[in-house]
Parts: sequence; C-alpha cells; structure tokens
Amino acid sequence: MHNQFKDFYDVVRENLDSYRGEYERFVDYGPDLFKLLADVLNEKSLKPELRLEVCAALGYFVAPYDLFPEVIYGPHGYIDDVFLCTYVINELEKKMGYDFLDNLWEGEEELEDVLDICYEQSMEILGDKTDKVLSYVGLG
Repeated sequence: MHNQFKDFYDVVRENLDSYRGEYERFVDYGPDLFKLLADVLNEKSLKPELRLEVCAALGYFVAPYDLFPEVIYGPHGYIDDVFLCTYVINELEKKMGYDFLDNLWEGEEELEDVLDICYEQSMEILGDKTDKVLSYVGLG
C-alpha cells in the first residue's frame, strides 16, 4: 500500500477549489501567495529579519487556530491569512524589489494586480482587526 502525501499548497487549493462566494475573487489567491512566500525562503539573499517575517506569515497560514480559524469560518477564515501574506510580500517588495518577487511568482495573473486586489479587499473586510493579525505574529 502506497500513501500519497500532499503538500500544504495542494491541500489549501483543494479546500478552496469548490468555494463560490463573495470573497472568492481574492481568497482563491491564498495558495499562490503561500507558495510565493515558501519559495522566497529558498533565496540565499534574503536578510534574516525578512526571513523571520516570511516565517511568521507562513506559520500564521498553517496555524489551525489563528484569529479566524478555517475550521470555524470555512473559506472566510483565509481572509486574514491572505492579508498577512500580502502585508509581508509588500514589505519584501520595498526592501528586495519587485523583480525579486516577480521572478519567483508562478501565478497566472500579474503579481502586482494580485497584491493590489488581495491587500485592499482583505484590509477593507478586516478593518481594525488587521492590527490584531499583525500583533499575533509580532509584526504590529
């Protein structure tokens, strides 16, 4: 008997593939943002303080009981994860440059467009709760 294991990207992608709803447009980018951050960790040029921010976002994404757990909120529980990923990616862009990220991006749409959509919409939905998300991982 051979067990076939899935990586976290595949699990999240499966969780969201059947989601049809109000936040589908940007929540569906969650797995791609997660993968981008995971790929960033493989870059030797990444400074230690940025590496910690990336690890914080990845850890939050996989934490089963973050501020908005998926087991309770379903796909809506990914809104805070998407926010934190885009927050950290925006910080990376400021310090490492857009090309650094764009070279690692494997999504179908332009990274800049995805970041704009995800950041703006998640901020709008979370409102003042964004501070709680950032504080949870030590970034706020």
